[in-house]
Amino acid sequence: MTEPRTITVYTDYKSPYAYLAKDLAYELEREVSVRLDWRPYILDIPSYLGSARVDASGTIVEEARNAHQWRRVRYSYMDCRREARKRGLTIRGTQKIWDSTLAAAGMLFAQQAGDVVFRRYHDSVFERFWCRALDIESPAAIGAILSAAGAEGSGFAAEADALRSEVATISRAAEVAGVFGVPTFVLAGEIYWGREHLPDIRDLLGAR
Repeated sequence: MTEPRTITVYTDYKSPYAYLAKDLAYELEREVSVRLDWRPYILDIPSYLGSARVDASGTIVEEARNAHQWRRVRYSYMDCRREARKRGLTIRGTQKIWDSTLAAAGMLFAQQAGDVVFRRYHDSVFERFWCRALDIESPAAIGAILSAAGAEGSGFAAEADALRSEVATISRAAEVAGVFGVPTFVLAGEIYWGREHLPDIRDLLGAR
């Protein structure tokens, strides 16, 4: 048998669009002879959407965002919630722009423990973060998720700094290759940004 083709998938836990693409990518992997190579890409959201922080009631307490950026952000959440409702998922707007580097480091740590552990970790971080039930900047919280997924979470703290550096290296290499957002799928050197391209990728795989 020939080896399955590989699709590189760039993702970021703080992206609702990446969350919505995750299960669709799993479905593609199940139904077509393909292997997914999940990699972190850390979005620099303030560089293109500005930044803001709100309190528990939704009141803005800090902002560096113009009116156009606010319209884009509000539409993005509306669009994602619309899709999430169709699939029984919860997406709650975040109260600040999170640094997802530590959670991405946890992703690399989970991958070292095998595909099953990685899937458990990946699913749990996305689901809990978008329910506002996980602090992705907390080493203890990430370690606990890793342990629950079946990895040696107690060893994560010792490797976290090295894994953070690896996340940065992967992200910069992705940019050199042309990646600028998530979810991004790379097949045979071609870049596809957004889950809406998955049907096209499925057709391409079928044709080959």
